[in-house]
Amino acid sequence: MPGIAPDVISHKLTISPAYKPVRQKRRSYDAERYEAMRTEVEKLQTIGFIREATYPVWLANSVMVRKSTGGWRMCQDYTDLNKACPKDSFPLPRIDQLVDATAGHELLSFMDAYSGYNQIFMHPPDSEHTAFITDKGLYCYNVMPFGLKNAGATYQRLVNKIFAGYIGNIMEVYVDDMLVKSRTAEDHLQNLSIMFGILKNYRMRLNPKKCAFGVSSGKFLGFMISQRGIEANPEKIKAIIDMERPRTMKDIQSLTGRVAALTRFISKATDKCVPFFKALKGGKRDITWTAECDNAFQALKNYMSKAPLLSKPLPGEILYLYLSVSGTAVSSVLIRKPEKAELPIFYVSKALQSAELRYPPLEQLALALVVSARRLRPYFQAHEIKVLTNQPLRQVLQKPEISGRLIKWAIELGEFDIQFVPRPAEKGQAVADFISELTPSTAQPTPEAVTGIALPDAMDTERFDTTTPIWDLHVDGSANQQGCGAGLVLTTPDGLKIEYALRFDFRTSNNEAEYEALLAGLRLAKSMNAKQVRIHSDSQLIVNQVTADFAAKDASMHAYLSTAHQLLRSFQAYQIKQIPSGENSHADALARLASAINDKVGRKVPVEILVQPSTATSEACAVRYGDTWMSPIYLYLTNGTLPEDKAQARKLKYRSARYTVINDVLYKRGYTTPYLKCLTAEHGDYVLREIHNGVCGDHSGSRSLAYKVFRQGYFWPTMHQDANTLVRKCDKCQRFGNVPHIPAEPLTPIISPWPFAQWGLDLIGPMPQGKGQVKYAVVAVDYFTKWVEAEPLATITAAKIEDFVWTHICCRFGIPFAIITDNGRQFDSELFRQFCTRLKINLFFASPTHPQSNGKVEAINKIVKKLLKRQLDKAKGAWPEKLPEALWAIRTSYRTSTGETPFSLAFAIKDFPSEMIDMISKSVTKSLSNTRLRYRSPWDILVGNFRKGSVTVAGDAMHTMGPFLGQGGSAGIEDSIVIARCLAQKLAENYDKKSRARHIMMMKVEEALDKYVKERRMRLVLLSTQTYLAGLLQQDSGLIVKFVCIFLMTALFSDMTRHTRYDCGCL
Repeated sequence: MPGIAPDVISHKLTISPAYKPVRQKRRSYDAERYEAMRTEVEKLQTIGFIREATYPVWLANSVMVRKSTGGWRMCQDYTDLNKACPKDSFPLPRIDQLVDATAGHELLSFMDAYSGYNQIFMHPPDSEHTAFITDKGLYCYNVMPFGLKNAGATYQRLVNKIFAGYIGNIMEVYVDDMLVKSRTAEDHLQNLSIMFGILKNYRMRLNPKKCAFGVSSGKFLGFMISQRGIEANPEKIKAIIDMERPRTMKDIQSLTGRVAALTRFISKATDKCVPFFKALKGGKRDITWTAECDNAFQALKNYMSKAPLLSKPLPGEILYLYLSVSGTAVSSVLIRKPEKAELPIFYVSKALQSAELRYPPLEQLALALVVSARRLRPYFQAHEIKVLTNQPLRQVLQKPEISGRLIKWAIELGEFDIQFVPRPAEKGQAVADFISELTPSTAQPTPEAVTGIALPDAMDTERFDTTTPIWDLHVDGSANQQGCGAGLVLTTPDGLKIEYALRFDFRTSNNEAEYEALLAGLRLAKSMNAKQVRIHSDSQLIVNQVTADFAAKDASMHAYLSTAHQLLRSFQAYQIKQIPSGENSHADALARLASAINDKVGRKVPVEILVQPSTATSEACAVRYGDTWMSPIYLYLTNGTLPEDKAQARKLKYRSARYTVINDVLYKRGYTTPYLKCLTAEHGDYVLREIHNGVCGDHSGSRSLAYKVFRQGYFWPTMHQDANTLVRKCDKCQRFGNVPHIPAEPLTPIISPWPFAQWGLDLIGPMPQGKGQVKYAVVAVDYFTKWVEAEPLATITAAKIEDFVWTHICCRFGIPFAIITDNGRQFDSELFRQFCTRLKINLFFASPTHPQSNGKVEAINKIVKKLLKRQLDKAKGAWPEKLPEALWAIRTSYRTSTGETPFSLAFAIKDFPSEMIDMISKSVTKSLSNTRLRYRSPWDILVGNFRKGSVTVAGDAMHTMGPFLGQGGSAGIEDSIVIARCLAQKLAENYDKKSRARHIMMMKVEEALDKYVKERRMRLVLLSTQTYLAGLLQQDSGLIVKFVCIFLMTALFSDMTRHTRYDCGCL
C-alpha cells in the first residue's frame, strides 16, 4: 500500500540506552482470538504493513480487542518499549482554539485519513524494535503502528508540514482529524480542490466512510460546530441525562468525569458538583447518597437538557467577564455583547482548596480573575477584557502591599488589557448564575437576613446559600375539647427526621396552637445549629402574618408574631410557605396525638409539657452583696447589727470572731494561716474557673483546686463543694478522667531520707509525633519532694538518658544517692551503668512485671498524660509545647502525701541544722518501719494523745523545726525529722564512746521535742482563750464585763513572745 514518502517523514524510535531490551513472555488466548489474530496477520502481511522478524531485541505481545461491530482489532502491547522512549515535545494544537476557529463558517467538510498512522513508514533501523509475537511467528511493522508513544506527535508534525500555509485559513487539523472551512458556499469547492491536490501530491488517502463534505454543521473534536456557534456533544449530554443514580464511588467518579468533559458549557460547574465531592470524601466504596446529592443530580440533568450555545468572539472585539465567589468555588463567564445581547463564550469554575478557603472575600474575587486569565489566556491576549464588578477589585490589585499573593497576581495580570467597570443590569440568561458576585457566606449579610423580614417565595429560594445545608421544618397545632398540643417534624440535610410533640397545660385557640408549634420548631432548629430553614405550615393565617401579607390585629397574635420574628433573626436565611393539610399529615398526627393523650405520646417521640405560653415574659433581678453569706457577718462587725432571734445572734457572735474587716473588705483569720479574703459564691466561681481552665489552668482535681484557691488567699464556705461541682461539670476532666475498673490497693510508701536523694526514672511513649520528630518523653520524680522533671525525645537511647540525668538532675539538684528505674534497655545498659558508677549513684531496678516497685514515677506518668490530654484535646501533635505547662501544674499542685506542693518542699527550706543534715545523710533507712510515719492533727496534742518517748506525729516535728524553716516549707521535711527521731532512740539503746557525742546531739533534739509538746499545749489553750476574750470585747456588753476581759488578757498575756519561740511564724 502506498504511503507518505520516507524522505518527507518517517517515524524514528529514540530508545534511551539506560533501558535494557525487554522480550515479553508469550500469552495464551482462546481459539476464537487465535483465529482472528491469524486473519489479521495475513491481511497486514499481504498489504505490506508487516514482515517477519528474526532475532528481535524488543518483543511485544498482541492483544485482541473486540470492536463495537462485533469484530476483532489487533493491538500490540508496547508498554516496555514506550517506557524506554523519551516523550516527543512537539506541540499539539489547543482544542478550544481549533473549535473557536471553526465555528461561524457557512460550509464545512470533515475528513479522516484511512489508517492514518499506517501511512507513515517506520525508520528502517527501528522497524525491528516493533516486533510482536503470534502463534505463527514473529513479525515487525514496516509502517508506524498504533500504540507507540510518540506516534501522535509524528503525525501532527506531518500534517503541519504538508498543510503549511493553509492551516488557520481554510483548514484546521488535529492529528488525523482534518476540516476544510469556508465562510461562503462559493469558496468551498475551491478550498476542497486545494486540499485534494495536497493529499494527492503526498499520496495520503482518506476514509470515505468517515468523511462529510459541504455540510453546515458537524462533530469536530467532541463538539458540535455550526455557523450559529459551538454546542455540546449530544452523546455526552445523553450520557449524563440517561445516567442512573450513582451507588458506588466509581459511579460518582464517572459522573464527575462526564461533567468535567463539558465544563465549558456548565455555569458554576464546581458549585453544582459540591454534593458529589462531599460524597467522595468518605473514601468508602459504598457511598451514602443524600437528599442533597439527589437534588444536585436532578438539577444537573435539567441544566444539561438545556445546555447553552456558546458563541465565537470576533477579532478585536471587546469581551466581558463576570466573576462570582461562593463558599467552595470561584467561577466566571466570558461573554460578548453583539447588539446589546449577552452571548457566553466560555464558563470557568475552580474549587477552593485548603488555604484558599480562608482568603478574604476580595482576595477570592481576585483569585477568580487570575484563574480565568490562566484558563482563557488566548482570549485575554487577543482581546480587551472588561471585568464587570461592583467590588473595589481594581484598587486592591493596583495597591497590593497588604498581601504577597496580590503582588504576584498583579504582575501576572499586568500583561493583559484588563479594564474594571461597574456591573450593568443583567439581561441575559447566560449570566443568571452570576447575579450575586459574593455569596452570603463570603459577603456581608444582606439587610433582609439581618432584620429577618421574609421575602416572597421565589426570592427566598435565591437567598439560600447553596453551600450551606437547608433544614426542612413541618409544624402543626391542635386545640380541641380533650386538650391542646403541637407536633413538628424537623428534617436534617441528610434526610434524618426528628419527631417532636408538645402538650400544653393551658388552654389555647387553634391559631395560638399553630404559633406554639412554629415557635417550638424554630427553637429546635436553632438548638441544632441550623443556619437555613424551610418552614411548612398548613395555617394560612400564620404563614401570611409572618410574611406580612396579613396584619396581626389581636394582641395575642401580635405577641406571637413578635416572638416568631425574634427567633427568625437567628437564621441566616429562611422560607415559610403554606402547604395543603394532606402534605402535612405527619406533623398533624403528632399534634392530635399530643393534644388527645394526657400520658406520654410514645417511647420514641419526645414530649415537652409547656406550662405557660411562649409569649409570657419573666422578670429577673440581680442579687448583689445584700443577700450573700458575708452580709450578716459584715454588718455585725461594722455596725453591730444582730438578728432578732437570740439563738441566731449568739451563733453569729461566735462565728464573727473568726473574721475581721480591713478597708471595708471582709477577711477570715486563723491560727496558722494568713488572712483570707472572703468572696461571694459568684466571684468564687469565677476564681475557680480561672484557676481550673484559665490561661494558666491545668484542669486539676477538686482537692488540689480548692487548695490553690486557699493558697491564693481566698475563702468562702462552700469552696470545696464548688470545686468538686466544677470538676464534675468540666467536659475535658470527664472525658479524660480516670475510670477505675478495680478497687484501689493500699499504697506502700518508699522512704527517701532527704530532698533529691532518691529519684524514679521512666519513659513515656510512643506518643503522637510532634515538632522535631519527638514522640517519647523521659520523666524523673524525686521521692521526697515529689518534684518532677521531664524532657521530650525523638529517640530513646542510653546516651539520651545519661544526658537527661546529668542536665536535669545532677546539674540542678546535685548528685543523687539512688535512682530507681525499670528494666528497659536504655537504663540497663553498659553506658548508663558506667555513668552511675562514675558518679557513685546507686542504680536500682524494679522487679520485672511489677511496676509497683517504681510506683511513684508510674503514677506521675499517668498524671502527665492525663494533663496533656486535657490541655490538647484533638491537637495531639502539640504535646511537646504543652509539656512544660503540665510540669508547672504538677509542681504547684497540693500533694496529699506531704501536705505541700513540690515547689514549696524543693525551694522553701532555708537553714536546716547542719548536725541534722549530717546525721540523716549518713543513716541507714532500710530498717525503719513505715508504720511509724503517720500524720496526726496538732489538736491531738491538745487533748493529750501524745505519748512521751515515741515520736509518731510528723506535725510535731514540723512545728519543732519552725525557727529553721520558711513558711510552708516545714511540712516537706516531716518524714526526715521523724526518721531522725527514730534513729536517736535506736542509738540510745546501744552506743559506744565514739558515738557518744552524736548521741548527745540527738538527745538535744529529743529534749526539744518534749519541750515543744508542753509549749504547744499551752500555746493553743492561750490562743483559744485570747480569741474568746477578744470576741467578748467586741460585743455590746457592760463595762464590768469589758473590765474583766481586759484584766484577764493583761494578766495572762503579759509575755506574748513566750509562746512563739517554737512556732512557724507570726499568726
